[in-house]
Amino acid sequence: MIKTMFQHAKKHPGLIPQFVFLTVGLTGATFYLIRLARGPHVTLWDRRNNPEPWNKLDPTYQYKFVAVNTDYKNLKKDGPDF
Repeated sequence: MIKTMFQHAKKHPGLIPQFVFLTVGLTGATFYLIRLARGPHVTLWDRRNNPEPWNKLDPTYQYKFVAVNTDYKNLKKDGPDF
């Protein structure tokens, strides 16, 4: 199959970027699947000390980028006031 790819690339040089992107995509997908198969990573829950971390948030803490029903005037500001 690789020999056929090289033959096509010699006949049609415009296919070389397509082969490069295809190879990079397949390599990235393979490494991502290997990473997923190796086990849990960032999303570990501490079941003993803090099983529900969202309950410790302050009611005025804005954790969404855009909240539809939030009054932004009453929220605390982090950082200097301008």
